[in-house]
Amino acid sequence: MIEGKVISVSLSSERGPKKPENKLELNSKGIVGDVHSGTSRQISIIDISHIIRFRELTNARDTEFGEFAENITAEGLHDIDFQTFDQLLIGDSILEVTQVGKPFYDQFRELGNYVMPRVGVFCRVKKEGIIKLNDKIEYIPKVYKALIVTLSDRASAGEYEDRSGPKIFELLDSYLKKLHIKYQIDKKIIPDHSEKLRDVMTKARQDKYDIIITTGGTGIGPRDITLETVQPMLDKEIPGVMEMIRMKYGQEKPNALLSRGVAGVMGQSLVYTLPGSVKAVQEYMTEILKTMQHLIFMLHGIDSH
Repeated sequence: MIEGKVISVSLSSERGPKKPENKLELNSKGIVGDVHSGTSRQISIIDISHIIRFRELTNARDTEFGEFAENITAEGLHDIDFQTFDQLLIGDSILEVTQVGKPFYDQFRELGNYVMPRVGVFCRVKKEGIIKLNDKIEYIPKVYKALIVTLSDRASAGEYEDRSGPKIFELLDSYLKKLHIKYQIDKKIIPDHSEKLRDVMTKARQDKYDIIITTGGTGIGPRDITLETVQPMLDKEIPGVMEMIRMKYGQEKPNALLSRGVAGVMGQSLVYTLPGSVKAVQEYMTEILKTMQHLIFMLHGIDSH
């Protein structure tokens, strides 16, 4: 477990440098009395190591806490590779990372305008509370959870080797590795049974999986029940994803137009229902992965532009 410590807290009702305070009071919009309350960057944090580095690079005078426009000056966080949705437990409050600054490579040219956008960590309030000097900071990394569900009577009975589920795993695993995030991918094989699929989807929603991908059961056969089961469980549909895939691949292979797969949102989960063939999985995942991270950010109210 990585821990840090609060060594200064500051706020300001106007943009620019902030003034040190004894404590920060947090509500659902951010810091009470701070100019960034109500924005996606409610709270800004910088590690003291970056301030020290700034002084070394610029031979600058000693800077005051809050002069970089940070709300919290911390120590012990400099080795963390922060990612969006990581959490920080500080005192009795919980913060969630919404944006991470980029490392600096040359001299800082201005204080707040140059430093914070490059090395600052910006957060929003997940749990209200009070933050004070010397509060411990506990870092909890976001672990993305994905569930792959194969629907197949034969595969669930051990009469047929599931190939589409492992293909989804392979492609999703490769994609998530490139994002440099922590994740886990779970797999299930169930028969083409509506009640069993509904139970799996309901539990996945309760367990707050970020991504749920099914394979199989999207055709028009008597055992194809995926669409009829999943579609009523969606809070919102994302029709353009599947429409584009069908049109793109259906121009050369008309059979691709016959899949009734859907994409949508169920609670905090992105849901995709894919056909059961390995080739179709390859085609669908190639297109789905192009927008997956952006959709996750959108789902949680993060502006990633």
